[in-house]
Amino acid sequence: MSESTRVAYFSMEIGVDPLVPTYSGGLGILAGDLLRSAADLALPVVGITLLHRAGYFDQSIDATGMQKEAPVRWNPADRLELQSPRVVVKLNGRKVTVQAWKYTVKPTHAKGGEVPVYFLDTDVPDNEPEDRQITDALYGGDHRHRLVQEGLLGIAGIYMLRALGCANIQTYHMNEGHGALVTVELLAEHSFKRKTSPADPAVIEAVRNACAFTTHTPVAAGHDQFPLDMVFEVLGEQSAIYDGAPYAQHNQLNMTRLALYYSGFTSAVARRHAEVSREMFPGARIDYITNGIHAPTWASPEVQSILDKQGPNWRADFRDVRRALFAPDEAIASAHASAKRRLLDIVQKQTGVAMKEDVFTIGFARRATGYKRADLLVSDLDRLRAIASKAGAIQIIYAGKAHPKDYQGKEIIQRIIERLKSLSPAIKGVFLQNYDMTLAKSLVAGVDLWLNNPVIPLEASGTSGMKAALNGVPSLSTADGWWLEGCVEGVTGWTIGRDSFEVNAANNASTPPEEDAASIYKHLESDILPMYYKDRPMWLQVMRHSIALNGSQFNSNRPMAEYAELAYRLGNSDR
Repeated sequence: MSESTRVAYFSMEIGVDPLVPTYSGGLGILAGDLLRSAADLALPVVGITLLHRAGYFDQSIDATGMQKEAPVRWNPADRLELQSPRVVVKLNGRKVTVQAWKYTVKPTHAKGGEVPVYFLDTDVPDNEPEDRQITDALYGGDHRHRLVQEGLLGIAGIYMLRALGCANIQTYHMNEGHGALVTVELLAEHSFKRKTSPADPAVIEAVRNACAFTTHTPVAAGHDQFPLDMVFEVLGEQSAIYDGAPYAQHNQLNMTRLALYYSGFTSAVARRHAEVSREMFPGARIDYITNGIHAPTWASPEVQSILDKQGPNWRADFRDVRRALFAPDEAIASAHASAKRRLLDIVQKQTGVAMKEDVFTIGFARRATGYKRADLLVSDLDRLRAIASKAGAIQIIYAGKAHPKDYQGKEIIQRIIERLKSLSPAIKGVFLQNYDMTLAKSLVAGVDLWLNNPVIPLEASGTSGMKAALNGVPSLSTADGWWLEGCVEGVTGWTIGRDSFEVNAANNASTPPEEDAASIYKHLESDILPMYYKDRPMWLQVMRHSIALNGSQFNSNRPMAEYAELAYRLGNSDR
């Protein structure tokens, strides 16, 4: 690792490679995209995460439509390089040995730089059997196991940076509250150097100057909390955590409050999400840097070819994606047709269902959980059949995993599969198994419309619609997350239901589901299907605008450059 490395980026999951399955979905993929942009921008960044030998899980769907989970089978040595240093961290009153595996994120153009990512691993023969499993599964185990994992990420992560020779870190960026224990270790370091208490105002100020934090969760249950007695058992009584602190009240340690308290820069991941976050954490100063996606990773080969012709510097300068405005209709149409053929081939191979290239295809793929309302599209089958009969034929492709303990999410998947069967033969619909980076690339490029209908204001930002937009696929979405900033009605896509600013975020009020379903059906019947089937030039114009306007703005080079300026305080000489 270079001594010039200035920023350490901590995330419980980082999706750097489809063959390194240490991610579950949006959070990890976003982290990977930001680090890929750091490489493209030649930023002095290093990533820290956990190895997750069992991955998240492999998904299969049984004959009843129920999700089944199995450990992911992969060998870290196939894609990662084992590092020589080992560190020891005390967790649960035991010494735990930690090793690290390295993945190097390479830039997509000549002026970029490499970004190392280190995966912490406790599957070491020196450790007790229980401790060897700390890094086994992502979001697995009980509440205490989660705390141990977070202690490993934040505390052992810093130990490992030091062991790897990185002594020049100026900013520690915590991606979500999972990394908040970084602050505890930094408090210990600074108080030891100054021979004073962690409560010393000078120590606190030093930690705040060194820390940045990004929150991703507008749902209270998504912010980890742990009983203080458990915290002291796991971390030791000498930790900097103490009862009565702003982040430790009512005998609970709130990881988000901990990160907010000790971070000099804090941000949400969209404008609306910042508003919601300030309401959740009164008094906290929370800015926003809206998410983006790494264009060279998510653009189909054909879209990349278009961008190469229109704005050859687009990999280095995200603003050049806007030059897709000048791409001819034939290029846009041909690029999407190729991507759609690849997707429908996947559908047929996995499900046996033969879908047609000339039929309007709706895509919905993300984590299956209640607030995302994946089944909203298929809530009124008679209405959907009538629309397909009168306005134009429809095909539907679903994908997504439910957390193994989210039984409501599993029931949603099962219900969707049952209703898709009921729609046949009038409307063909499939649910694709084992949604991952590879399948996502095909889906976001190959469908004709991307559907997103979460309960407002529970979608922090979302990135799947950004990936679709980059490939010329417009969204139909509720006015939440990034879509409030990205939607130009009828130009880059369409909005479901009432505007989110009419919603009371404090009590999570939202448009009733039957109203949002009616809005989806109305848009399909009156706006979207007529344009797709009867006004091809206008449809191609919407596709072009999706690439040029949304694809340029919601590009991870833009938020990474904003983090570099606002959170990392890097000057031009560092970039």
